[in-house]
Amino acid sequence: MILLTFNIVNIEAEAKKSLQISDEERLKVTEGNTKAILRILDIHDIKASFFVEISIAEKLQNLIKAISSKGHEIAFYNLNSDLQDIEEVKKNIQSLLEKQVRGIRQKDFKLAPENLKLLEFNYVSNIDHADLLFPFKRLKRDTEINEQNGLSIVPESISPYFQLPYNDFMFQILPMKYYKNMVFETLKNDDFVLIYINSWQFTDFKKYQFDVPYYRSLFSGQKNGGQTRCPP
Repeated sequence: MILLTFNIVNIEAEAKKSLQISDEERLKVTEGNTKAILRILDIHDIKASFFVEISIAEKLQNLIKAISSKGHEIAFYNLNSDLQDIEEVKKNIQSLLEKQVRGIRQKDFKLAPENLKLLEFNYVSNIDHADLLFPFKRLKRDTEINEQNGLSIVPESISPYFQLPYNDFMFQILPMKYYKNMVFETLKNDDFVLIYINSWQFTDFKKYQFDVPYYRSLFSGQKNGGQTRCPP
């Protein structure tokens, strides 16, 4: 089983050449990228989970309703929000969708499972930081979903043969044929492969002058980031 997930986040990079890009403009870029993702998923008849960053979730209510109406899961991505903010946003989005938000994803800022359980989350998907040094790290490889304090802990998938994670960075830089083979080989050993991609990777960096490293602009954009590099 392939667990395809998208982190819906504003790009944090500064603008080039002392240009200014407002928070409103960044949000519009995120909306446009997410709509492109939805179109790609519709074309391939694929369902996915969308982890919406908590600080922008209530500004994206129409988009969140559209995602949910197409049968995709809405979950949260917590960058640095505290428990009170998470609880308030969770309550409002659940009221909007008339359904429970079951999952939350964390990276650098991690809240304790017992606190997340108090907010009535059912599972947590913790991810690691992805950069050029990632392939050289020794990564702990978990292959099963575990229970902790009444919460399901979904591990980040790692290839058993190449010890490479299925994170946003690897999806961007690996040749797609190699990436697909890696997924198929992993599924021979594991019950699932968790793939995650960021919405900002669908940004057209020729149009929007964000100052991102060259290796992070590779295969970016709504076409190259999705239609020609759609996950298996």
